Amino acid sequence: MNAVRLHAFGPAENLSYERTPRPVPAPGQVRIAVAAAGVHLLDTALRQGVQGPPAPLPELPTIPGREVAGTVDALGPGTDPAWLGRPVVVHLGFAPGGYAEYAVADAQRLHPIPPGLDPAEAVAMIGTGRTALGILQFADLGPASTALVPAAAGGIGTLLVQYAKNAGATVIALAGGPAKTARAAANRADLAVDYTEPGWPDTVRAHHPDGATVLFDSVGGPTARAALGLLAPGARHLVFGWSDGPLTLTDAERAGLTARGITTQSVLGPVMLRRAGGDDPLRLLETRALAEAAAGRLRPALQRYPLSEAAAAHHALETRGTIGKVILEP
Repeated sequence: MNAVRLHAFGPAENLSYERTPRPVPAPGQVRIAVAAAGVHLLDTALRQGVQGPPAPLPELPTIPGREVAGTVDALGPGTDPAWLGRPVVVHLGFAPGGYAEYAVADAQRLHPIPPGLDPAEAVAMIGTGRTALGILQFADLGPASTALVPAAAGGIGTLLVQYAKNAGATVIALAGGPAKTARAAANRADLAVDYTEPGWPDTVRAHHPDGATVLFDSVGGPTARAALGLLAPGARHLVFGWSDGPLTLTDAERAGLTARGITTQSVLGPVMLRRAGGDDPLRLLETRALAEAAAGRLRPALQRYPLSEAAAAHHALETRGTIGKVILEP
């Protein structure tokens, strides 16, 4: 089969498109003929050899990728034969192998692809969708809410905007560049602002002088620092990333936030899973995300690349040259 392999940690160019044997499913596993594989920012960090929570570094050589959708074409011993020939989507967890024409997965982690979703949409919801719904557990959105969404044209940001609008909230979308702000506006954001332009906070204040009630912060750094000044008293600051670097505040700024009753909360990892509840909270969030997409309430934005162009996809993602969820298609 054709696959993308990594033989040495380093830049995107280290991803090699080559021939390799098809994987063989073990007991309780299936093999999937892959139609779509998801590319995550974490994949780019692992490719560089940077271990980030919670994924460990893979052993080399490796086939990256942890989100796949396609059709079950082979079964391991003891696997339910009902899976054979079914369109499925799965998050592989810490097991890589997604950037390939075939991948293996534990049958217990599979989800049937709901009618009306193509494999790329299903892949977006199994990873990015479950994360978005996990974050939204903490937002308590409604008609009285004003949501401030940086990176609003990204995979998670797109879904946050849609969910907030469905809840009746007012949405202020922040995105980098005219193409991304146009995409956020087309996604029904009430105000789409280019945060690469000087004075962008003044634009937000002019339209929403009362401030936002929730900040969905995936960026950190200077953007988040400016966005905190746009929050109303008693607002929530939900942190789930730091693509612009860590958020640094002076003692005076921290005191000002405290005086205004603004609550900052990290909603990653165990915190998100505890809120989801159940015996398998990740699977619960995956199921909810797929159901939201199947019902048409959430629709992921997608940027598709051929599997052979995985290096280009990584480079574009790292340099913020993508819109929506990045997908590789064999």
